[in-house]
Amino acid sequence: MEAETAPEPGTLVYDLVARRVGEYRDTTGPYAMLRPVGGGREWQADPGRIRPATAEERLAAALRAANARSGRAL
Repeated sequence: MEAETAPEPGTLVYDLVARRVGEYRDTTGPYAMLRPVGGGREWQADPGRIRPATAEERLAAALRAANARSGRAL
């Protein structure tokens, strides 16, 4: 994603490099800052290598977060 088309904060995006869904937080320098669904440590992503998460990706990420909260691993 280019800087001028940055997603709204809170939007779920898919990081093509890390191969995971994250919540878009903001852009810091040349990086997009993403946070795991359900909370956790933020990571930096290349804004050109993220895209909106699909419905299936959003659902899978939410399920992993719910399982983590309940103490179950997926």
